[in-house]
Amino acid sequence: MKFTDGYWLYRKGFSALHPRDVSDVVEDERTLTVYAPTKRITSRGDALNLPQLTVTFDAPLPDVIGVTIEHFQGGLDNGPHFDVNRTGPAPQFSRDADTASITSGGLTARISTDGDWGVDFLGNGRLLTTSTPRSVGVITDDGGRTFVHEQLSLGVGTNVYGLGERFGAFVKNGQSVDIWNEDGGTSSDLAYKNVPFFITNDGYGVFVNHPEKVSFEVGSEVVSRTQFSVEGQRLQYFIIHGPSPKDIIRRYTELTGRPSRIPAWSYGLWLSTSFTTDYDEKTVNSFIDGMEERKLPLSVFHFDCHWMRSFHWSDFVWDPATFPDPEGMLARLHDRGLKVCVWINPYIAQRSHLFREGLERGFLVKRPDGSVWQWDMWQAGMGLVDFTNPDAVLWYQDKLRGLLGQGVDSFKTDFGERIPTDVVWHDGSDPDRMHNYYAQLYNRTVFDLLSKELGEGEAVVFARSATAGGQTMPVHWGGDCESTFAAMAESLRGGLSLAASGFSFWSHDIGGFEGTPEPEIFKRWIAFGLLSSHSRLHGSNSYRVPWLVDEESVDVLRHFTEQKMRLMPYLQMAAEQAYAEGIPLMRPLFMEFPEDPGCAHLDRQYMLGPDILVAPVMDPSGTVSFYLPEGTWTHLETGEQLAGPRWHRKEYSVMQAATWVREGAVLPIGTVSDRPDYDWARDMQFRAFAAADGTRHIAVPSPDGSTTDFEVTVSGGDVSAVVA
Repeated sequence: MKFTDGYWLYRKGFSALHPRDVSDVVEDERTLTVYAPTKRITSRGDALNLPQLTVTFDAPLPDVIGVTIEHFQGGLDNGPHFDVNRTGPAPQFSRDADTASITSGGLTARISTDGDWGVDFLGNGRLLTTSTPRSVGVITDDGGRTFVHEQLSLGVGTNVYGLGERFGAFVKNGQSVDIWNEDGGTSSDLAYKNVPFFITNDGYGVFVNHPEKVSFEVGSEVVSRTQFSVEGQRLQYFIIHGPSPKDIIRRYTELTGRPSRIPAWSYGLWLSTSFTTDYDEKTVNSFIDGMEERKLPLSVFHFDCHWMRSFHWSDFVWDPATFPDPEGMLARLHDRGLKVCVWINPYIAQRSHLFREGLERGFLVKRPDGSVWQWDMWQAGMGLVDFTNPDAVLWYQDKLRGLLGQGVDSFKTDFGERIPTDVVWHDGSDPDRMHNYYAQLYNRTVFDLLSKELGEGEAVVFARSATAGGQTMPVHWGGDCESTFAAMAESLRGGLSLAASGFSFWSHDIGGFEGTPEPEIFKRWIAFGLLSSHSRLHGSNSYRVPWLVDEESVDVLRHFTEQKMRLMPYLQMAAEQAYAEGIPLMRPLFMEFPEDPGCAHLDRQYMLGPDILVAPVMDPSGTVSFYLPEGTWTHLETGEQLAGPRWHRKEYSVMQAATWVREGAVLPIGTVSDRPDYDWARDMQFRAFAAADGTRHIAVPSPDGSTTDFEVTVSGGDVSAVVA
């Protein structure tokens, strides 16, 4: 939210309080509290009739410093709150005549205690960013609403990334972003997954610890600062020091949660019924038969909304007209080696038998007058499950447990963004804070059930909505996009922004969701989809089986699906890094090559794991321009070599992709191409890519969670390996 009229003035109707002095600094074992009057104190009388801000510094983890800015401290805090890890050691404090400092690991906050307000944040002694005079503000408007903002300086050349899955410009400088989950597709500044965290290329990130609406002005109000603000009397944020972007992500995900382990089968190809298409068991079988006849590897079949009866969503009952024998059907699908996913929703239509049950038991969200909140969008008379009620959570899980008993293996947790604020929650949560946080409760309800019933490491959801902490419950997909090259590019920007926000696993609808893709778009999107962490064929009102596009699409899908299956040992090694450190499987190039300024703005290419660069073709001509960082890069399939750092322009057939392996990489490549869950450590061989002679130790995981250590020797381009 913008408060100013130019650099010097506030907009009409706004007044501001700023810290102007420091009256006292108090230390305890873990915090440093600064009392900051809003004018200079020159006499005893100045302390009368004067607001004072309280600014508290703490250190939840090494290299992380929290800052809490408060005006009035007597307000209610009904939650909810993000889960924040506060297990770090006590920070160190120091004082001199002009400053007070708190140090956590290599990060120091140095507060000026004499003269104008100022806080310098230093990483290993280097200035990262500064809270300057007038940076901290408590703003009141003519309507009596109060906001608290902070403004942190932006250095020359400092880029800001993240803030959730955002589909606009990848670098956020110059943008105004509201953290507020919306169902807006992929073609606007709205987002399904809003995360109040940004990362920079200058050694630090910032996490604003508020689940309600947070407004960011990234060089868009004061062009040399990043401003963030919330409504109320209190603002808390954390400065996270790197120094590298991957170090920042490691510390941010240590603070807010690392991704859970997911099953090997989830990396295979998912095929959907699509959304509003007509289908029954015969249709489903025809798709699966067609995939099998054409030797197209398939791992998961997904039933979208219409597995249930229209106007009954969600009642979790199979439509008897189209699926009269769900248990038998699911058993037959399992016999064919397939896993099954079904679409679900937290919205309960009035005609669903669960509506009456939820109404009578108090499991639906209510209005302030005690009536159930309802509207007709999406489903007629629908209500909303109140996941702040522990009994409602168990009730919802019990309905899903019945589906697991029938043979369902996973759930697509759709929606979760259209959450009203004119309601009362069972646990008294603040409705504004619950709007974004609802996605966390919804996905946690489902993910925890899957983990309990199927076992740790076997749970996977296909989720659309999320906020901070959502990365702990993979997988997420990019929402409703058009079937165009432009939508393909905006989807990738969304995925890269989400990766820069701490999410490790991500997918998108191959071919786009809305409309029917032209053959050229569909085939190019296949390569992009199978070179993503997770891969799903899904659409809105048209099927996505490739032979309905053209016969060449069948060959393209087979080629890239088999290639992904062979990459499984390498992909799982990257996934292990995600579990242990929070480093995303698909990552923007600035994260992998932070010293290369040529990577700072790249948003049409990415790293798949640490060693494979992917530049999806997004042009009907088949040409793509891509940047290679320093070194000799080798094409994954052809062995062609190109040099970096420089731009290249190449033309590829639909059976090819711009997949370049960085110099020195030794990759485990599988010898199995029809499924993802083979023994990766056994059914594979190592390949060297412009690698120097020598011996390396490489740990290759297996689907059962074990790891095999290999001693790999490269000599004259030849590779040999023995178990260490």
